[in-house]
Amino acid sequence: MPRQLMATAIRTPKYQEYDIPELQPNQVRVKAQFGAFKHGTELIEYRGQSPFKDSTYDPEWGMFVEVETEKANRFPYGLGNQIVGEVIEIGSKVTSIKVGDRVNSHGSLKQVCTLNEATTMVLPESMSWQASVCFDPLCFAVAAVRDGQVRLGDNVAVFGMGAIGLMIVQCAKQQGAERVIAFDPIPRRRELAIKLGADEALDPSQCDAGREVRILTGKKGADVCLEVSGNYHAMHQAIRAVAFGGNVVAVAYPKECTGGIDFGREAHFNRPNLIFARGCSDPNREHPRWNWQRLEETSWRMLCDGRYQTDDIVDPIVPFEEALEAWKQVDEAPQNSIKLGVKF
Repeated sequence: MPRQLMATAIRTPKYQEYDIPELQPNQVRVKAQFGAFKHGTELIEYRGQSPFKDSTYDPEWGMFVEVETEKANRFPYGLGNQIVGEVIEIGSKVTSIKVGDRVNSHGSLKQVCTLNEATTMVLPESMSWQASVCFDPLCFAVAAVRDGQVRLGDNVAVFGMGAIGLMIVQCAKQQGAERVIAFDPIPRRRELAIKLGADEALDPSQCDAGREVRILTGKKGADVCLEVSGNYHAMHQAIRAVAFGGNVVAVAYPKECTGGIDFGREAHFNRPNLIFARGCSDPNREHPRWNWQRLEETSWRMLCDGRYQTDDIVDPIVPFEEALEAWKQVDEAPQNSIKLGVKF
């Protein structure tokens, strides 16, 4: 029987065998070749720090509401976020995908996947699998840069050089930002940020990040600051770094805030706009012209056109047999990875 990687409880990954379901008319069967994890949101869930641990979001009220513990329990669930593989069987009503195609889809790490045609994308021959698994981070990067209104000639600061942050660096440069300043405490991530277009990459643990942005911009501050680390101290520095009336974009999905932000200092005097970016929360800020579907279609098309450098972002790459231990390392030693990739 095929195996999949599951989280069976908080910080408890496990390989499990599973039955392959009957193929429906609108589905395709895929033999997995590669996959990747989503470090930010997925780690929050894995560590049991998500608000969903004891509540659920009620769209009618627009609020989180408490639920019974047993109903809130999200375990077990499949680990992993993107899957790439070869189509080995198609349903009777599938028209856009054929056997032998190399495809990508959102999905957990399984050796054999059953996917819906509508959410499965065919990779062009020129596209690397690493580029395809950067689809998810690019979608959120595009949404964040659009929501933050990065414009020609802007100074931009990006806090957190995970996959989304590294894609934001590239998006901001393509949008015409004059200077992009990257922050991350991990050397390999800072080095990659420079390679991908950042003008400076600084260690926030070794400097006053907000002040450094103002020094580098002649005391003006950044027109747009994007916080992608989920660290509240980084959010505080983003607020300190942003120019008067500029935009601070909260991109990361953080754990509960118990301190680290002081709204009684620069925030109160410089009056930045605090923008929460989450492209998959429709209606989009630019509704009805833009929605999540358009963000996905645009991001995929730009990846297919080769407009972004992605291969170095997927690091390290491990065999599926080692993915369990590698995921533990992402949790316990984040300095050793950027975006964990898996080879089946």
